[in-house]
Parts: sequence; C-alpha cells; structure tokens
Amino acid sequence: MFSVRLVERPLPSTDRDIDGLVQWMIETLCLVRKRGDATADQGRAGPVHRLLRDHLFGQPSRSWDAQMLADELAQQPAALNHHLSRLVETGLVGYSNEGKGWRRYYVRGGSLTNAVAYLQQHSSLIVRQRMDVLEATWDRSGDPLPVELPQDESADFSLGLVEHRPMMDGSEAERLAHWMNDFGLLGERPGQELAADSLSVCLFTTLLERNLPLSLDEAAELHGGQKARVGRILDRFRASGMVERIPRTDRLNTALWTAMTTQHQRRGEDWMLKKGGFQRLLNDQQQGALLKALAKGSLSVEDVASHLVNIEAREQMLLLNLLGGRLPMGYRMAGANPAAVQRQVQDRLDRVLRRMVRVAGLLDEAFASSN
Repeated sequence: MFSVRLVERPLPSTDRDIDGLVQWMIETLCLVRKRGDATADQGRAGPVHRLLRDHLFGQPSRSWDAQMLADELAQQPAALNHHLSRLVETGLVGYSNEGKGWRRYYVRGGSLTNAVAYLQQHSSLIVRQRMDVLEATWDRSGDPLPVELPQDESADFSLGLVEHRPMMDGSEAERLAHWMNDFGLLGERPGQELAADSLSVCLFTTLLERNLPLSLDEAAELHGGQKARVGRILDRFRASGMVERIPRTDRLNTALWTAMTTQHQRRGEDWMLKKGGFQRLLNDQQQGALLKALAKGSLSVEDVASHLVNIEAREQMLLLNLLGGRLPMGYRMAGANPAAVQRQVQDRLDRVLRRMVRVAGLLDEAFASSN
C-alpha cells in the first residue's frame, strides 16, 4: 500500500555532497524519527542512511537480498524489515519473491530519478482522488471578509498521503477522522485523536462549516482544551496547505475601539493626537468626534466603524499599530470551495516533488561520477 509523509525542506546547498543529498531525501520522506540531541555525524552513520547510500541509491541497477543487507548493515532482520517496509510504502523501492525465503529489494525503474517520477505521479493522483471527501463535508459559503489582507507567512509544508482502502462501516465523523489521519492532520501518532469526537476532528469540522476565521480563544471556548494545544492542532492543519491563518479584519473595529479607550485612559488626548496617529491619519472632524466621545466615555465599536468608514484598511491597520493595539489572527480553510483547497495543496505538494526530482537527478549524477 502506498503511504508516504512529505515534509518541505530547503534544497541542499551543494550538488556534489552525496551524504548531504541522501540525508535530504531521508528528511523529506520522514524515514527516520528524530530523537534526542543532534549527533556529530548528523545521522549519516545510521542504518537508513547507509542502506540508501551504499546499496539502494548507490547501486540502483542491483537487487539486494534482505539477509545480505542485514549482515552488511549489522542490523537485526526485524529492524531492517521495518526500514525496508517504509521504503516500499513510499514507492521508491520494490521487491520480488524468488521462492528462497528472502525478498530481493531494488530501486524502482533502475534509477532514483525513475523511482521519484513514480512517487510524483502517485502522490498527485492520490490528492486528486481523495480530496473529494471535502465535497461531502463542506458547509461554508466561502464569502470573503469585507477587507482581505494577505495571509500570514505559510508554515513549513507537511502532508501525509495514503492510498484509498475500504474501511468498516462507521459514522461520517469516523470516516472523516480516518481521512484526516491519512493526510497527516492528526499527527504522527494520532492515538485518541482518531476518535470521531476528538478535538482535532471537531476543530476541522468547525472550519468546514464556518465562514469567519476561527481564533484561538473562540476555538478553546467552543471545544474546550488549552489554547496551546488548540494552536498546535491548527498549525498542523495549516502545514498541510488546507488551512490558512489570516488577520481577523472582521475584528478591526473592535481592536481599534479597545486600543483607543485604553490609550485615552492611560495617556490622554495629547498623546493620541501626536503619537497615537490621530493627526497623521485622521482629519479634524474625525479627530474631534472620536476624542469627544472618548472624553464622555460613550465611544462604541459602531462609532469607530462609522467615523473610519472612509479610511483604507491598511491605514486603519497603521492606526491600530500606532495606538499599540493588536489584531488577532484566525484560521480558515484555504479556499472558497473544495476545489480551491485542493489547488492549494497540490501547488505546495508540486513544489516539494520538483525538489525531489532535482535531488534525485543530482544523486544519480554524483553516484555515476564516483563509480
């Protein structure tokens, strides 16, 4: 069964360092779980690194007996079988049974470039086939915010890909939970998050139904759980490319009202005029109306909205910054419809796959020149 987890990594800084290129492949494919402190060899003496460098990637035209590999790598057969099974699941490595009790493993297509091409096609096909689950669970109109600002800097891309397989009868929430697990949305070890009523599933369901961005405080209030845990889950969603984090411009007037009332109480009118941005960004009429309402203690969010209606969103953001206020961030699906979300995921996946094609070509060239 095809199963792979891809993590976006910067391209290696050198195109001739075989160890560096092999390590890049290992990290991109998440073939080794990192534990503890970094080591001086940077993992290059590990069994997976040596297996790929000295055998499979280094001699892609050969096939390798599992017992022979276990002896040369000084590994127990059970441990080696785990690593080989992971490689087979990625699609880079295949095996044949010759009736002698041991499998013979080989790089698909006779070269790493051909093997990565297989992985590239299979990964893109799975995204196209399996993203249709969103169609059945999507319940948001996708209407944009009145003021749209660019999304926050995207998180490092991380996506799981598992081919479709039948599952036992279950509720729609249970099917969604297993779908999320296949795409890596529940983490490396999902455990209780696989339950239909887990926090991860509830948060993702809310995002599928909600038009307005979901902030951490709202998510914690809706579903419980600590804000730190909620934030980690939402950032995991964002790393998949399915969810984006954007400024909550729907709360801009509220944030401005909070900043104005706070600074007026602390520092007074003179500070707000000179350092708070009133003289810089507002005309005399707007300044007077806002300061008068602040002095009376009657300023409301609606008053702020009406007085600043002709001010551009970016200038309102600047005013908020000068007043020392902060605009909260919120999470929402990364598209107005399931097709748009699929395009976002596919675009980011393609970027990782193009890098893999590049590194595979460099490795084939480096091994060919070293032999």
